[in-house]
Amino acid sequence: MNSFALVAYLPQPLAGFVDGLRRELVPDCRLRAHITVLPPRPPLCGSETGWTELRQVLRAAAPFTVELGEVQAFPTSQVLYISIGDGCKQLENLHSRLDQGHFKFTEPWAYRPHVTVAQELDPSRMAATMDLAARRWREFTGPRRFTLDHLTFVQNVGENRWADLADCDLRPVLV
Repeated sequence: MNSFALVAYLPQPLAGFVDGLRRELVPDCRLRAHITVLPPRPPLCGSETGWTELRQVLRAAAPFTVELGEVQAFPTSQVLYISIGDGCKQLENLHSRLDQGHFKFTEPWAYRPHVTVAQELDPSRMAATMDLAARRWREFTGPRRFTLDHLTFVQNVGENRWADLADCDLRPVLV
């Protein structure tokens, strides 16, 4: 608890679809649909100095296009997610640039941009849950591409509850 992260919330109608899918698969899920740019870090990151460092890096970051791919599962956990196609490299680069100074942290997993749709699943239900998630995703007719131009600094305030602390718009680089 009391850790900090940086996320990009999905825009509508994509966010509404993913939120609904999450509630269908894991009824007590309260998280908003998002892509994690910096996974949770310890409280030191939440200092004003840390936030200033983060903003300095983000000032040099321009908006970019993200396209969501297919429903997949991480092989070593009970987590289903939607992969990232276009924009994956930009997210990886942004993560690398931000994982410095106050935000440098040895993460338990290698960074892989994605949108989580279900986690902490019963292993015996994994295959059926993945099939349902993949079928629902195929049924979604809305746009799967969007411009990532806004990030939110969040704090864990309880078990799977996150509070928005600060926002940062990515600005096109002026030449």
